[in-house]
Amino acid sequence: MLELLARLPAEIAAIVTVLLAALGVLGWSMYTLIHGSRARIRRRLAAIAGGASHPRRQARLPKRKSVQARLKQAEGTRTRRRGYRLREQLMQAGLHVEVWHYLAACAVLALLTFGVALLMALTPPWALVAAVVAGVGLPKLTVALMARRRVGRFTAQFADAIDVVVRGIRSGLPLGECINIIGREMPDPIGTEFRLITEGQKLGLNLQEVLARAVDRMPIPELRYFSIVIAIQQQTGGNLADTLVKLTDVLRARKRMREKVQAFASEARASAYIIGSLPIIVILALAVLSPQYIGILFTTETGHVLLFAGAVTEIVGLLVMRKMINFDM
Repeated sequence: MLELLARLPAEIAAIVTVLLAALGVLGWSMYTLIHGSRARIRRRLAAIAGGASHPRRQARLPKRKSVQARLKQAEGTRTRRRGYRLREQLMQAGLHVEVWHYLAACAVLALLTFGVALLMALTPPWALVAAVVAGVGLPKLTVALMARRRVGRFTAQFADAIDVVVRGIRSGLPLGECINIIGREMPDPIGTEFRLITEGQKLGLNLQEVLARAVDRMPIPELRYFSIVIAIQQQTGGNLADTLVKLTDVLRARKRMREKVQAFASEARASAYIIGSLPIIVILALAVLSPQYIGILFTTETGHVLLFAGAVTEIVGLLVMRKMINFDM
């Protein structure tokens, strides 16, 4: 090593020596922090102060820590399950079909669209685009709209369902019987979801497990709040009826705020609909009034490029406007 440094120029040798010295100092510092005397003292103090492994100390832990752990666990489950899942979206839409049935139907629809497009004298690239739109985009959009509509109905009925639980508990009925009454008396979708909760309990699952599955089927904050309240009440005790009354007040306040925001955003939403539909309306009007004028876009290579660019910019604009007028509540 010294011979190699001696062969190098003086400036480079000095720089290399400084770097090696800095690496040595850094390594010694890391070793001292991890295995030094102070580190050993800190570990011993942490072991004495923590003592989480001692059974008597565990028995004296306050219930507040278990509640916080439950909240953290619920939040972690929500985070892990975030994102699009086809099976869950089909359940949210109320479609009792298998995933492979849905995918097979999409594939058949795409193939039929591709064949019809070729029979209508469209070029293969445009026929492929039409097949993708009809076989992938249209079913996904339909399922998303159905799921949103069903989730909206569930949210609108959920506060009334909790009122049924509150009245049942105050009259002396157990919580399971109150849930059974909701599933038997209230309409779809809230009646169906609560019937599934009752059936899950009959199969041997506890209430927390069936509520977690209900949140998977209907991932809305209102149902998640309800499941967390039930879980906390089972761990800490207390008056469940009063807690649920406060929860219904919060849910109704959220509903009023959501409707207020939707009313304020209605003007922007109407403007977005009008601006987004104008290109399509103009194309249809020109196709009726002057087919020769608009036909150049569909019969020439330059027209195809312009149509593709226009479609891309139209989709990007619609997505931007949708992002601007949608509010998470």
